[in-house]
Amino acid sequence: MSNLMRIGKRLIPIEHVALIEPFVQTPETPIRTSREFKSRIVLLNRDSVLSETAPAEMAKAYAFRFLPDDGAATNPAIHFGVEQFLPAENFKPSKDYLTRLSWQDLDGNSQSKLLLTEPETVIAITVRGDGVAPARVEP
Repeated sequence: MSNLMRIGKRLIPIEHVALIEPFVQTPETPIRTSREFKSRIVLLNRDSVLSETAPAEMAKAYAFRFLPDDGAATNPAIHFGVEQFLPAENFKPSKDYLTRLSWQDLDGNSQSKLLLTEPETVIAITVRGDGVAPARVEP
């Protein structure tokens, strides 16, 4: 199995990818391009790379674990922490997030992503791999 993700001309080591999420362009952050980006590849340090391949397709191609409620895929090689998310008085996001997914970047700093998926489901799929097809094997 290849340990590289090819995005256009860019090669990304799989072990540097935390997750893949849908890319949704917003009016506040327009990107002027003729390309139709469908996913955002989030690296361990929260840098990102855009791709024209949908997250579900990438999950299948690279044997990532797919969270359907978020349309996101997590790297099974990464150790994630999962906690219930409750909005604070000074931080009330526009979406009804239920879970905070956290990981350590290459410098040991804590990174996180809010998810719509229930924490128990995130643990089952992302941490334990329940209901996930075995990793693909290339000849």
